[in-house]
Amino acid sequence: MPMKLFDEIPRERPATPLLDTFDHPAALRAMSPDQLTRLADELRAYLLYSVGVSGGHFGAGLGVVELSVALHHVYHTPHDRLVWDVGHQAYPHKVLTGRREAMLSIRRYGGLAAFPRRAESEYDTFGVGHSSTSISAALGMALAARAKGEARKVCAIIGDGALTAGMAFEALAHAGHVNANMLVILNDNEMSISENVGGMATYLARIFSSPPYLKMREESKKVLSHLPGALQIAKRTEEHMKGMVSPATLFEEMGFSYTGPVDGHDLAALTRTVDALSRAEGPQFLHIKTCKGKGFLPAEADPIGYHAITKLEKPGDAGKAPARPAPPAPAKRKYCAVFGEWLCDMAAADPRLIGITPAMREGSDLVRFSQEYPERYFDVAIAEQHAVTLAAGMACEAAKPVVAIYSTFLQRGYDQLIHDVAVQALDVTFAIDRAGLVGEDGPTHHGSMDLSYLRCVPGMVILAPADEAECRAMLSAAYHHPGPAAVRYPRGTGPGVAVADNLEPLEIGRAELRRTAGGSAEPRVALLAFGSMNGPVAQVAGALDATHLNMRSVCPLDRDAVLDAAAEHDLLVTVEENVVAGGAGSAVSELLAAEHVAAEVLHLGLPNAFVEHGTPAELLADCGLDAPGIERAVRRRLAARA
Repeated sequence: MPMKLFDEIPRERPATPLLDTFDHPAALRAMSPDQLTRLADELRAYLLYSVGVSGGHFGAGLGVVELSVALHHVYHTPHDRLVWDVGHQAYPHKVLTGRREAMLSIRRYGGLAAFPRRAESEYDTFGVGHSSTSISAALGMALAARAKGEARKVCAIIGDGALTAGMAFEALAHAGHVNANMLVILNDNEMSISENVGGMATYLARIFSSPPYLKMREESKKVLSHLPGALQIAKRTEEHMKGMVSPATLFEEMGFSYTGPVDGHDLAALTRTVDALSRAEGPQFLHIKTCKGKGFLPAEADPIGYHAITKLEKPGDAGKAPARPAPPAPAKRKYCAVFGEWLCDMAAADPRLIGITPAMREGSDLVRFSQEYPERYFDVAIAEQHAVTLAAGMACEAAKPVVAIYSTFLQRGYDQLIHDVAVQALDVTFAIDRAGLVGEDGPTHHGSMDLSYLRCVPGMVILAPADEAECRAMLSAAYHHPGPAAVRYPRGTGPGVAVADNLEPLEIGRAELRRTAGGSAEPRVALLAFGSMNGPVAQVAGALDATHLNMRSVCPLDRDAVLDAAAEHDLLVTVEENVVAGGAGSAVSELLAAEHVAAEVLHLGLPNAFVEHGTPAELLADCGLDAPGIERAVRRRLAARA
């Protein structure tokens, strides 16, 4: 039965009679091949509809519809463990595991999480968000089951992009070394490993995964092990045979038995192969080829553009391509766009500049730079540790590397930032995007801690812009600073401040006085705002007749501005979109303590908890960091003083 193709997103809920008959995947195990095919078509139609309603990750899920059906047909979940890497591809899995109708709430405040989450379902065996963790986690589960004597099957599903990270290869090497019983499925949807999909490859893949072949392979090992050199010759012969049609040798050398590549959209063949490999002993590796966005023709043609979509809003959108984020008004530019333009301008002015990103070319707005300066642009794939040390090596040779990285992803390169950059005082500039609460992707993606984990690094300069113009000027300041320096800015648009086209740097360590408390204000309050918090703080300062300081620099602090504010005010209030623990407010109190200044300080920031998903506005209000929340907190403190 041919796969049903779509060129539009259903505006009304499609008829899914088979999908509606069950809420748990046990029902899949009794289905016939024809029923499984019908189910896959209904699942794809429902995904198109539900993501059109809710918005969210799109192409990856459509590409693994058949795989999701096959896995839940073969494995006895949740007893058997399925570990999804990243989670972009886990939407079909969520639909098949009792969350079908709740999918309309995904990524919304109080709704389903965008990624697998242990607290959400027993079928979500491991919480994810960052990539390349699935093999390590699955291996841990397999070894724990072995230690307890439990008959439990374990399968990790990882994309070819995630396989570019060193952590994935560390796990593969270990799994082969300990001869774990587990299956790793490589979902290859970008042809980054092999293009060898054809008749011979499919034929041999069926042979390599068949029970007779696997049994013969194991029995041959036992026989040949008694003949000097025979086992090695047989193993090498098998590797050469596989290597002619597939990228088997690398994984075989790591101790895995490789099968593939196979068509990830041929449900019948895929089910047979997964079933055979799930029964095999030792570490198994299945390489499948899929099409990102499969079944939705616009997404097949533009897999990057349709990685995620926004929900369809207007009735007139029915039958059209999915809604894309509306471009920002000219007066309000995205911070990442300000960075992208600055990078190109600075590259034109300084031939030493080199741009580095760990697989975030589009997200960090490096497309233009990559086109205009291809020889000075390096996308290192999902390898944040390598990105940071690569920059350190470049800085050793008097280059000027700029690492464009999300706040949450820089956490993965923290050791390298300390040991390879900061200890050696190397001249590396970090453009830290997505700082603060990023929204619907939730706690794994919030940039909640970068001020805390960067501020304790000796010699680190940290700047936080209040608007687009400051962002550009701070990037220049960080770039010209002869040592490690970071500019951290939020996701989305700025307040609409005009940006100059020059490359003049902002002075590091100098705050800006934006408002002075009125003479009649009693008690006198000074609001010390860092970065994105200057917007709501401006409103609160007017309401309270308070002083407003845009601190600009987190490290180093403007010592004189802090001490003057303490001397002239009865209450200092620090406000930051970072956890309070160890953040910018802590730096203010540490400075006052070091100077033996007794001052009352109220620290406002993100709570010492993992903030859930929702829109940034909802989350900021929840955390008390919108203007009304900040004002309430200050008035409570003032009332307590009375």
